[in-house]
Amino acid sequence: MGPTLRRPRRRRLASLLAVTAVAVTASGALACPAGAAGTNVDFATHCIPPAIAGIPPIDGTTTASVSVDNTSPKVGDTVTVTYKVVTAAAGNPTELDLPADIMTPTGKVTLGGAQTGDVTVAGPKKNDPVPGKAPFPSFSMTGTFKVTKAGAITLSPGDYNIHTSYILELDTPCTVITPPAPVSETVTATDSTPVNQRAITLGSASGNAGDGVTVNGTGFTAGATVTLAGRSGGKQTQDTATVTAGAQGAFSGSLVVNDKTTTGIVAYEGASWNADKGAGPAAYVVNGTTPPVPAGSQKLTTTVKAGTLSMSQAGDAVSLSAVDFGKGGASTGDLNTVTVKDFRGGPAGWSLTGKVTDFTGTGANLTDPGAKIDAGKLSWTPSCATKAGSPSTCKAGSAGTVGTSGATLASAPDGTSTGGEFTVDAGLSLDVPAFTPPGSYSGVLTLTLT
Repeated sequence: MGPTLRRPRRRRLASLLAVTAVAVTASGALACPAGAAGTNVDFATHCIPPAIAGIPPIDGTTTASVSVDNTSPKVGDTVTVTYKVVTAAAGNPTELDLPADIMTPTGKVTLGGAQTGDVTVAGPKKNDPVPGKAPFPSFSMTGTFKVTKAGAITLSPGDYNIHTSYILELDTPCTVITPPAPVSETVTATDSTPVNQRAITLGSASGNAGDGVTVNGTGFTAGATVTLAGRSGGKQTQDTATVTAGAQGAFSGSLVVNDKTTTGIVAYEGASWNADKGAGPAAYVVNGTTPPVPAGSQKLTTTVKAGTLSMSQAGDAVSLSAVDFGKGGASTGDLNTVTVKDFRGGPAGWSLTGKVTDFTGTGANLTDPGAKIDAGKLSWTPSCATKAGSPSTCKAGSAGTVGTSGATLASAPDGTSTGGEFTVDAGLSLDVPAFTPPGSYSGVLTLTLT
């Protein structure tokens, strides 16, 4: 027997898995991409459009989150921070449509509690096309900080800047009106034997080629000569400068950055980079330039269009095996295969979760119309496969109870470049109590992709 299906609403995918004897029905839901981790918070923001736009400053609300790769670090550990702006307070200030991949976001994350300061973060030059006067799309920025104090360290989204490199180099800086913004993430650091307390912060997370950036350092050896250097991925660039640490091990210096491939800045004691005697890299990017096309040349441009995060399900009915009255036990079956397609591009991963309702009795042959099987009796054993060539690799959720609170079916982590196709399956098992009244039972399993 099967329920009547209604056509799913836009951005929502549902399937009902009808079952005879002991039955489970499932519906899948497709939500808008919302980022992989961190608590979304709202904060008032003051944004200043480029002067060429001829419009006044914008006071609006930014929705953002901050997440980390380690919520339980030790003193001395380096923590990677991801600042995701879900909804920016500002948008494209001009009537001109902006093409894809011309936005370079930078910003700061504010530390509080046991450790204070700012973490500079920067994002890739990656975005969907932005129509004239349209809101800026969601974007993510990453950076790192070294844990120097034990205790609870709070992380709040801070000021950010949206730089666009198209025809003109334009900036839209947005500041938190009442800092700090609400706390989005908290890490709890524990004591360890600190080997390296050196740390640096930057005066800016971006600049044009040839600009100088202020580098502030703490925890260095008093009186030591400290080298400031640019980094391009894992390699040092030719951009270097030296400063001398003061009596307290602190310094403030300037580094001129010319290399356009720069991704970060480090500071270290000694003749070459040594993680035990250095700090960083602190995220830094060089703004793009738009060189003129030489005479007799033609500039060729193509666009790779970003897609969406979506899922589909193979079939709409799953029948779990019947069990005997008086014996009960496992009523088993297989979830219809779920196909996840992540064609968004960018750094965001995804998560596929599920939760189930209680199984209620249905049908004229049910001896007890009020009988039900608790949702906590349903468990699954997930599996996940990644299609060859996909930038991301999916990870199956843990085997165990689904229940009303839900569990993870599969996920793919954040990364520098994400995307691909994935197939997700699961073995289902409903633990039916021995003397459950005879009849048919059904529940609703909801799958949500974010």
